[in-house]
Amino acid sequence: MAVRQDTIWERFLSPVVRLLIDEDGLRRYADSIDWEKECDRYRRDDVIIPAYYSSQNFHGITGGYLNYGAAVSYDPITQYVVPPNETIVRQALIDAVKVKPRRILDLGCGTGSTTLMLKQAFPHAEVIGLDLSPYMLVRAEDKARNAGLDIVWRHGNAEKTGLSDATFDLVTASLLFHETPDAVSLGILRESFRLLVAGGQVLILDGNQKTLRQLEWLNDVFEEPYIREYAAGSVDANMGAAGFEAVRSHDVWWINQVTSGIKPIATENVRQYTPTSIDNDLEGLGSPAFGIRA
Repeated sequence: MAVRQDTIWERFLSPVVRLLIDEDGLRRYADSIDWEKECDRYRRDDVIIPAYYSSQNFHGITGGYLNYGAAVSYDPITQYVVPPNETIVRQALIDAVKVKPRRILDLGCGTGSTTLMLKQAFPHAEVIGLDLSPYMLVRAEDKARNAGLDIVWRHGNAEKTGLSDATFDLVTASLLFHETPDAVSLGILRESFRLLVAGGQVLILDGNQKTLRQLEWLNDVFEEPYIREYAAGSVDANMGAAGFEAVRSHDVWWINQVTSGIKPIATENVRQYTPTSIDNDLEGLGSPAFGIRA
């Protein structure tokens, strides 16, 4: 797929957003970090960067996310292009959590904006942020350190994380699926299913597919090479194909959506429990993802 150079974003919107950004401040921040040295702390030799990721521009960023410029500019840009407010939209994912997680994995975490919010919402949980770009992880760690949050950052591919089976209670992905081909999104959901304990939850926050299908022009605004494929697809259907049950999507300010799914519990292997047993006998539930509210 050829990289487009004539998007509405590049011609009109990008110059406007740049007027709102402290580019001198961003440049000073970028110059204050030895990016290659810091990235070496995260780079894993076993992580293969897929072609769909390395060969495209994303989010109006030339060269995609495999450079420090993307890590520095992502947050300032995103705050203006996620209506009505980036924090409100990301909070919708937090509000959709229906489990009491002990371990959380945030896939495609980028600069860690949602990852930090997950740790703040569940301070006693172990939280891991995973991303293909070590540059984004450097920025994410810096943000977590400044916020005083203990988060594990891992270089990896969300389709094949290399993490152990059934070791997470909650797996999330924010603003990731519109930047991946549909087959990759399905692969990420299947990997999420493998990683979750029985009764664990997956949450996907992204653009509202119904809205994107109705507003064809919106797909032309930003340089997102897979957004039309995303708009034509169905996160709900892919969740079902990956094995999740109780799949539900709800709108977030019309332009976004949050989709939730639960990894089924084999009822013959898990005893019935009441709110009293949740309080007094957590280990006896057979799953760390106790306290599910269907």
